[in-house]
Amino acid sequence: MKYENFEDLPVWNAAIEFAVKVYGLTAREEFKGQGSLRDNLERAAVSISNNIAEGFERGTTQELITFIYIARGSCGESRSELHLIHALPRFQQLKSEVSNLIQDSVSISKQLRAWANSLQNSEIKGQRYLTDNVRRVSQASREREEFLEELRRQQEDRIAKLRSAGRS
Repeated sequence: MKYENFEDLPVWNAAIEFAVKVYGLTAREEFKGQGSLRDNLERAAVSISNNIAEGFERGTTQELITFIYIARGSCGESRSELHLIHALPRFQQLKSEVSNLIQDSVSISKQLRAWANSLQNSEIKGQRYLTDNVRRVSQASREREEFLEELRRQQEDRIAKLRSAGRS
């Protein structure tokens, strides 16, 4: 599937939801007087979706991959801070909520890694490099592949019919 806007990306939406949940956590009474821990966790959580958006808008696959890895780094930073919060006695009553956020962070990180892998194996250089000629060649290649696939299906159907007729 081709995404036109970063807002349509499932991983961006998951990152936004994660940040909202982090803000919900840090608004709790237990975070009063924990300004630096709260602020750092919030900044790391917001950085995930922001880096996905920035990379998506850059226009080249290589820049997108770079920002995906930066987003993964922010995801790891968030997760590390959540592990610290999970271990601190002050936050004992929040363990379940923190554990859920850790799992959300792991899921986002895995999605980002899979996306980076798919992009690294892609021949697409990015929107910035798409000229009319590149678009025409790409479209012709897709049409050729679709035509060849249709020929393969027809050939398989003929073979299946011949085999079926031979059994009768």
